[in-house]
Amino acid sequence: MIDSRLRILQMVAEHGTVTAAAQVLHYTPSAVSYQLRQLSADVGVELVVQQGRGIRLTSAARTLLRHAERLQAQWEEARAELAALGTEPTGQITLCGFSTAASRLLPPAAAALRDAHPHLSVRIIEAEPDRCFDLLLSEEADLALLVVTADSPPMTDQRFDQRPLLDDPLDLVVQEGHPLVDQKRVTLADAALEPWILGNPGTTYHQLVLAACLSAGFTPDIAHYADEWDTGTALVAHGLGVILVPRLAQLRDDWPVARIPLQGEPAPARRIMAVTRLGARDIPVLRRAVETITDTAAGLLPRP
Repeated sequence: MIDSRLRILQMVAEHGTVTAAAQVLHYTPSAVSYQLRQLSADVGVELVVQQGRGIRLTSAARTLLRHAERLQAQWEEARAELAALGTEPTGQITLCGFSTAASRLLPPAAAALRDAHPHLSVRIIEAEPDRCFDLLLSEEADLALLVVTADSPPMTDQRFDQRPLLDDPLDLVVQEGHPLVDQKRVTLADAALEPWILGNPGTTYHQLVLAACLSAGFTPDIAHYADEWDTGTALVAHGLGVILVPRLAQLRDDWPVARIPLQGEPAPARRIMAVTRLGARDIPVLRRAVETITDTAAGLLPRP
């Protein structure tokens, strides 16, 4: 609940342009520019300067951003302390996360919060990790579940509280009758010569599988691109390649495929993080949501 213009300045700093910040915030570019001019006039210093066709943040803007981060954290801490006084939560809380989280982990948490707090409205947004961070920064979401990628902010980022929630193992999925099915011990490197099915370039799934393969010592021969588990499984079922599928992901039972738990060091897995704005992790409803998500995941991760 700090000055909304500081949030606008944060989004401009995050995305580099007024247009990109406006798109994330659902404003028009002219509205963002106006708010920045008003903020500049109120603080008495220039915050942005024209640079070619774009803008550049001034050193004064960088100083203000550092203070904005501290103000935001203090506000979240105040919310947590007030919520801990025992009053019944009201209003709305928003949980966001990638597709598997949005389908398997967040619904039980939302239902538990709804049942425990009937005056609290709970909303779920399915979103890729980069958008989850934007949703947190713009205060459109309160808790995000996301997969760590090379593009994730560092753990030292003072805008967020990032907590490792669980490691979701990656299983190798092959066509029924594949020679690897009968082996007692299968490592990712054993599939190095297979044709591979990956998500489209730029997606979290693409980054995840590529990083796992490189860590195992090989570059995958990409035969097909598929972002949906059903699509990838169908390709595998017809002998067109192999895929890595997270243990939490559900596959159709009617495809002739085998799911193989991988061994070796490091065994491939995706790290799932629970992320809030800095200072908000101890808000009781968010803490309860994380506890429910953890319990749900524990029941969903038996070996296949």
